[in-house]
Amino acid sequence: MPATPERYLEVQNSEEFGRLRQTLRKFIFPTTIAFILWYALYVLLSAYARDFMAIKLVGNINVALLLGLLQFVTTFVIAWYYARFAAREVDPLADDIYNTIEDGQPTAAADRAAKTDKTSAKAAAEADKPVEGSAL
Repeated sequence: MPATPERYLEVQNSEEFGRLRQTLRKFIFPTTIAFILWYALYVLLSAYARDFMAIKLVGNINVALLLGLLQFVTTFVIAWYYARFAAREVDPLADDIYNTIEDGQPTAAADRAAKTDKTSAKAAAEADKPVEGSAL
């Protein structure tokens, strides 16, 4: 039986989902910022430091060509590193959340809330009971 929209909202508000998002953010934001800065440096050097970029390193290979090729290398390194990171850190969390949805089991946060509700209901019921020997 497919999960209901309420179930997805419950999972979205769970601690497990929050931990998954935090784990992704720890990787994605710094990596994205670093790559954008690296790319901006390349563009700025190409536009304003033409003499530096024209320095020949080996034969006809100059600094501009080397830095341009390193942009591609950086892209592949980030993709490779993300695949490793996702397999180690993200996928286990995502699999746990998926299994929780598919099995219909409550998330840990919902489980704790249910236990708290039961404890509160039990305490409220006991508070309403008359005490033996009382005149009420």
